[in-house]
Amino acid sequence: MGILVGIVEWLAEQVMYGLDLITNSVLGALGCDMTVFTRYFSAAETMYQIFTALALGIILLNWVWQLFRNFGLGIGIEAEDPIKLSLRSVLFIIMALFADDIVDLALKIGGTPYDWIMTSALPPLNFADFNSVILVVLGVLSSGAVSLIALVILLILAWNYLKLLFEAAERYVLLGVLVFTAPVAFALGASQSTSNIFKSWCRMFGGQIFLLLMNAWCLRLFTSMVGTFLANPLSI
Repeated sequence: MGILVGIVEWLAEQVMYGLDLITNSVLGALGCDMTVFTRYFSAAETMYQIFTALALGIILLNWVWQLFRNFGLGIGIEAEDPIKLSLRSVLFIIMALFADDIVDLALKIGGTPYDWIMTSALPPLNFADFNSVILVVLGVLSSGAVSLIALVILLILAWNYLKLLFEAAERYVLLGVLVFTAPVAFALGASQSTSNIFKSWCRMFGGQIFLLLMNAWCLRLFTSMVGTFLANPLSI
């Protein structure tokens, strides 16, 4: 029985050390700053100029096409007002050229509350201590295969925490994709027929920043709960 307890305790300890390692790695890559994204996906920054050129081509092509359609107004072909079309085209050409600055401003606005969440003071936390605390609690409340029960609890905890961490990492990667394809999204706003796509991109971009904030908030709530539990494991 002593050998089984020792094996279970060793496995539980390795699970918690693994959580420690993954937490430090993933949390360091999260945020509204694209520095880490460009470090691991350097090709995105290199191909950004391609998306900018593609965006300018889409705007100019749409501009010429819509102006050409005005010649068919007499036979029932619908076309945009040439003055409004020209103003929208010039506006979105400027936006496509300065898409990186516009997106950086939005990231700084969204990154401010993210930094507040991630730098807020929390109880000290060490996942490796969680196993011993659960053993203490279960040792007080029950008898028998205490270590095995503690291992099951730790595995459930680790699995759900890892899902939350990787969901946050997925949000970060998707946000990076939206950032480096922004010029094409701006290009689609130059025409009334495709403006809904641009509006959808804006909602998606803002939604990803908000969801990233919520993921960080949930992670901090979880670590706060664990830190409080470790400080007072037997209190109600």
